[in-house]
Amino acid sequence: MTDYGRDLLFGTFVTPTAAQADAVVALARLAARSGLDLVTFQDHPYQPRFLDAWTLLSWVAARTERVRLAPNVLNLPLRQPTVIARSAASLDILSGGRVELGLGAGAFWDAIEASGGRRLRPGQAVGALEEAIAVIREVWASDRPGGVRVRGEWYTVDGAQRGPAPLHSSGIWLGAYTPRMLALTGRAADGWIASLGFLPGGPAGLAALNARIDDGAAEAGRDPGSIRRLLNVGGAFTPSAEGLLRGPPGRGPPALSPRPIKGAECRRIYRVDPLYRRHSADSAILGAANGAV
Repeated sequence: MTDYGRDLLFGTFVTPTAAQADAVVALARLAARSGLDLVTFQDHPYQPRFLDAWTLLSWVAARTERVRLAPNVLNLPLRQPTVIARSAASLDILSGGRVELGLGAGAFWDAIEASGGRRLRPGQAVGALEEAIAVIREVWASDRPGGVRVRGEWYTVDGAQRGPAPLHSSGIWLGAYTPRMLALTGRAADGWIASLGFLPGGPAGLAALNARIDDGAAEAGRDPGSIRRLLNVGGAFTPSAEGLLRGPPGRGPPALSPRPIKGAECRRIYRVDPLYRRHSADSAILGAANGAV
């Protein structure tokens, strides 16, 4: 697999369980105090068991000082692109330049539709995401003259004021698996977020998926090395070794040690579920395949 020249970094991915809100925040703060690089939270606005992603990110930003923050990934169908742009930029400003924007085309369409969102077919969702990226980048381009004008099939913005711009160059990272989504990542995004359990072919499929992103970037005249590669890896602490990332902590199998997965020379971000007080607590790793932040 291509070496994109990124350094190895670490972080955490905490399940935002509303019933254990104190534990969620405590784990995020522990990650920051431990010197990890990134804290992320999943976003499922239709899921009442979870805390709202933006509210949680804002709360954690106020209680940390250095660690970077990102949704993993934000649900686009239930969030308006201009509002996403201003929310992300505002939190980046308030946090001192520590926010990245993980963004997804949508899943769980029954729940999205039940919550007032529109149901889209896969191809439509990709097109809507590409339009949303254009809107977000235009809103962030506060130094350009005139208002934001994007006329698309799914989103139309006609003269909205620009800004604010993020304090730092916030990246747009896409959750992507299909050929069209991977091509869009290469063409228009700053990073790729995937989960090992959903990869076609598992870890062995990483090279082919990265190649699709590289091809999309090259066709758009972009440097493939400028696109970050992040990988969510799930596992569990168990009494004995049971396979990839399943085994006892500390003295567990090599798969539980902080080393790259083959085909993913990566930054890793350890995730601990809020049920960490139980011995059966789930654990996971979020790695960035050649995708240091």
